[in-house]
Amino acid sequence: MRFAGVTGGEGPPVLLLHGFPQTHIAWRRIAPTLAKSHTVIIPDLPGYGASHPDQMEPPWTKRRAGEALVVLMDALGHDRFSVVGHDRGARVGYRLTLDHPNRVFAYASLAVVPTLDVMAGVDLGFAVKNFHWFFLAQEADLPERMLAADPDAFMDRTLEGMTGGRGVIDQAAREAYLAAFRDPAVRHAICEDYRAAVTEDLAFDRADREAGRKLPCPVMVLWPEADWVKGGPTPVEIWRRWADDVKGGATGGGHLQAEDVPDEVMAKLGPFLDRPRNGLVGNEYPRPLQADLERGS
Repeated sequence: MRFAGVTGGEGPPVLLLHGFPQTHIAWRRIAPTLAKSHTVIIPDLPGYGASHPDQMEPPWTKRRAGEALVVLMDALGHDRFSVVGHDRGARVGYRLTLDHPNRVFAYASLAVVPTLDVMAGVDLGFAVKNFHWFFLAQEADLPERMLAADPDAFMDRTLEGMTGGRGVIDQAAREAYLAAFRDPAVRHAICEDYRAAVTEDLAFDRADREAGRKLPCPVMVLWPEADWVKGGPTPVEIWRRWADDVKGGATGGGHLQAEDVPDEVMAKLGPFLDRPRNGLVGNEYPRPLQADLERGS
């Protein structure tokens, strides 16, 4: 497949993976700072934005997305790299790390715990707030037909809910997200993503849990304080079922952390990625892929 996105900076490589309903420009407030000390690689996820896979059947699982991203990193000359993912990108990121443990130096999850744990904790409150999980996962092509009726309205409602209507997303970024979601192929890919979450992705997680497989690298988890239900295990505690070296904490703002509270995210993420790297060195400054992050394209 052909990826769209950007890459730049110098230093150890870091793969940044956005979530739903965004594109690679979700990292526009993080990437310039991170690129001062790292080579950043920021693609649209497979099926999202302008990164269209050659085929979408069977469902574009996180395993297939991770495999495609490993091929991308090979093409760019990065044998080992760190992964930072938000939302759906974090799900791709931990699957990539589990499936390719020798490739990932460190993994950071923004706003996400593994799918197996999410589903185990679903209650009425979660289902109402996150109805799109179950709507988009319906059998094809019911959600695709319904989304086609007014994709802008669905996207506006989704972004409003994720930001609390606080104007977190600038108009240029909002228009870019809307433009991507107007493409029927993108909407179909997103539905396939959510269908995979309740079928193959869940099965892969369960198999790893039963086999005792864990992420072998350091893990950082950052979650929006306002989004987490008090009284239950923290995301750090949940991730310690999946990795031995886990640290993290809560941030302010809403679900779209990298756009909402980028300074808070960088304050925690920077030191995590800057830890000693066992000889991992930077790569030659790579050429842009397709889009210009600063222009929000």
